[in-house]
Amino acid sequence: MPIRASQVSDLEAPELAPYRTLRRPIEHERAGIFVAEGGHVVRRLLASPLAVVSVLATPEWIAALSGALAGRGAELSVYCAPRRVLESVVGFALHQGVMAVGRIPPRPDLLARVAAAPRPRLVVALDGVTNPENIGVIVRTAAGLGAVAVVAGETAASPWLRRAVRNSMGTVFGLAADRVDDLATTLAALRWGCGLQIVAAALGGRPVWEVELGADCCVVLGHEGYGLRPEIQAACDQVVAITMAADVDSLNVGAAAAIVLYEVRRQQAGGRTSAPVR
Repeated sequence: MPIRASQVSDLEAPELAPYRTLRRPIEHERAGIFVAEGGHVVRRLLASPLAVVSVLATPEWIAALSGALAGRGAELSVYCAPRRVLESVVGFALHQGVMAVGRIPPRPDLLARVAAAPRPRLVVALDGVTNPENIGVIVRTAAGLGAVAVVAGETAASPWLRRAVRNSMGTVFGLAADRVDDLATTLAALRWGCGLQIVAAALGGRPVWEVELGADCCVVLGHEGYGLRPEIQAACDQVVAITMAADVDSLNVGAAAAIVLYEVRRQQAGGRTSAPVR
């Protein structure tokens, strides 16, 4: 079935405003929309249950995505543009000529989602993580390790920012991922309402492989520079750290998240706490 696409030579039409304003992500969040870019991410979006507003792509990509686009029906607007138009939007040469606008899903009932998830359960919370690329990497890791949800606190950036969505490789579409207005209150609710152990990943903590993490767990990750706010760290049951060589003080928060979350899942799968082989 051929796809009916509107031909565009520029992005001046009002309905194309989300593509014109890629560099104003806060406006997108306030409008309840997000931008997905790249073939893999857009394919994931089209296959997801999320609402998709429009797709902007080169003729080649519209042909490549024809099956997925047709499955979305008439509610989806498809715009066909030459590559130069898409590159004028992002300001650099595109590796892939396809973008889409989706709607941020309604804020999930976090406690209900966690309570309904099979045990052992894993939740990831972000306190002050502001780099969207780091957030995307953490979301992808969390999804790959079977986390129920990723919660961004009031001082963290949204997991629905364009670069976060891109770096998550679209895995954010299958997670309960959203911001909360008060992270401390949310952590308390996860502890007392769902029985999760709240675990901070921070410098000065016990080595992560020495801490019992096999039960339901929420791992809290902090700002790329200054870490967790003191009040958030104080609200945690455990503080864990990754032992480093003497001349290295820390890891990127995305790398640290992968190590800590993997150790949690290893223990939840039946692995025992133990020091690494040296």
